[in-house]
Amino acid sequence: MSMNNTPAGERVHIGFFGRRNAGKSSLLNAVTGQELAVVSEIRGTTTDPVYKAMELLPLGPVMLIDTPGFDDEGTLGEQRVKKAKQVLDKTDIAVLAVDAAEGMTACDEELVSLFKERDIPFMIACTKVDMTGGCQKKPGAEQGRADMGSVSRAENPDENKIASVIYVSAVTGVGIRELKERLAAMLPDKGERRLVADLIKPLDVVMLVVPIDAAAPKGRLILPQQQAIRDLLEAGAIPMTVRETELKDALTKLSEKPALVITDSQAFEEVAAIVPEDIPLTSFSILMARYKGFLKIAVEGVRAIDGLKDGDRVLIAEGCTHHRQCDDIGTVKIPRFLKKYTGKDLIIETASGTGFPEDLAPYALVIHCGGCMLNEREVLRRMRFAKTQGVPVTNYGISIAQMKGILERSIACIHLTEE
Repeated sequence: MSMNNTPAGERVHIGFFGRRNAGKSSLLNAVTGQELAVVSEIRGTTTDPVYKAMELLPLGPVMLIDTPGFDDEGTLGEQRVKKAKQVLDKTDIAVLAVDAAEGMTACDEELVSLFKERDIPFMIACTKVDMTGGCQKKPGAEQGRADMGSVSRAENPDENKIASVIYVSAVTGVGIRELKERLAAMLPDKGERRLVADLIKPLDVVMLVVPIDAAAPKGRLILPQQQAIRDLLEAGAIPMTVRETELKDALTKLSEKPALVITDSQAFEEVAAIVPEDIPLTSFSILMARYKGFLKIAVEGVRAIDGLKDGDRVLIAEGCTHHRQCDDIGTVKIPRFLKKYTGKDLIIETASGTGFPEDLAPYALVIHCGGCMLNEREVLRRMRFAKTQGVPVTNYGISIAQMKGILERSIACIHLTEE
C-alpha cells in the first residue's frame, strides 16, 4: 500500500441497505459513476457485501458498501442477511434504498430500527422514481407497510438520526447529486485527531524502532508505522527509523536526545533496556489504541492478566487476516508471553477479520490488535461489546508492556483523560 492512499480504516464507511431489488446496486453505481455492482432484475443478485474504496466528491475518501437484500430467504438467504448485519457494525452513514413503487415495508422499518439502535446516521433514498413519479404506499399493499409520510414526519436528526428522505433515479440521474451533497453534510466530525503529532514539537527528533524479522511483511512497513511517519512529517518533526539491532548505536550518534521513541510492541523489552529512562517511550500499538479511542478501556482491561487462573480462556483477536509467519505475534508470541508471565495453564483461542465472536462470556480476557485496518466505529463496537458483557479487553501493545513491567512508562507521555 502506498503512503498517498487513505487507509481503509480512515475512510468514512457508507453502507447501502434495503430489500432485494430495491435498487441498492443501481444506486451505488449511479453515485460512483461506475459499474461497481452487478445489476439484474433477478432478486438477490448481490450475494456478498461489495466494498469499493474511492475518492467521491464532495465527500472525499470513502468506503462504499453494497449489501445483500435484507429480506433474503432460505438457508443461504439467512447467511446473506447475517453478512448485511455485520456491515452495520462498521457503517458510519447508512443509505436505505426503498423502491418507490413499494414504499416502506416492515423489512425497511426493521432496518431503520437497527440504524437507530446502533446510533448510525442515515437517510432514505426513494429509488426508481422515473417509473412512478414518487415514493408512496401502493394501493392494496399488505398490512404493515408504511408510506413515506410516516418517515418524513420523524425527520428530527437529533431524535432519530434521519438526515432526509430523497427521491432518486439511477436511470435518469435525478437526485443523485443532491444525495451525494447530503451525505457529505452527514460526515461525522472527528475533530483534529492525530496519531502522534500532538505529543511532540516541530523539529523534534523521534526515533521509530521497526524490527525486520520473519514476521515483518516483505518490502514494506506495516500501516501504523507508515501512519506515524506521515503524521510526524506533517508536524515538522524529524522521524528516524531504525531496527532494534541498530538502536543503541543510533542513539549515540545523535547530538541531542530524541523527544520520543516509538517501538514495535514485540521489541518492547529489548528497546526499553536500551532507551534511557529520561527519554519517553511508547509503542505503535499504544498510539493506535489512543487514536481509535479505546486506550483508557484497554489500560483498565490489561489488569486482568494478573488475575488469570488455570483453565481460563483468552481470546486473541485481529482486525484483519494475513499470512501467518513462524513467529507470529498474535498466535505465537503473545500466547508464549502470557503463559510465561502467568505460569497458568491457559486456553488460548484466536479470531481474525470479521470472525469476532458475539458471545464473549466464555473468555476471561480479550486481547485485540491495534485495529489499524478497522474503522473507529467497528473497533469501539468490539471494545464496548466486551465491556457490556463484563469481559476485560486490552490490546497487543498494552498487554506486552504490562507483562514486561513497562506499562506505566509506555503510557506516561499520553494523557488518558483526553479520550
